[in-house]
Amino acid sequence: TPSPTSRHFTLNFTLTNLQYTADLEAPSSHKFISTEKVINYYVSLALVLPILPYGSDLNLPALNSGHAFKSGRDRDDTGVDAVCSYKNNASLARFDREKVYHELSTMTNGVTKLGHYSLEKNSLYVDG
Repeated sequence: TPSPTSRHFTLNFTLTNLQYTADLEAPSSHKFISTEKVINYYVSLALVLPILPYGSDLNLPALNSGHAFKSGRDRDDTGVDAVCSYKNNASLARFDREKVYHELSTMTNGVTKLGHYSLEKNSLYVDG
């Protein structure tokens, strides 16, 4: 059997109750590190079920570049760009970004809540 291949997709959303500050651009800052941990936890919870049918070895998300957090449309909002990866297994379902989007929407109360964070309703984007 062929070995699983690594696949990537991006996940973008905007947090409306996390004020963007310059220290979110510095991966070594306390604010970046603590925010990254919390976001990783919530995103992992929200993504595990929708992604599980597509493969194993899910890595969520790779928020380790200075571009992971960015200023949102409203300067008090913080945008999040996550690059997620999974191992694609030919014997499992094919990745369906629309299905993943739908399940993420459901798991985030219609794109309104991610744990204790509030989401900008029209900000969720899944690109696979």
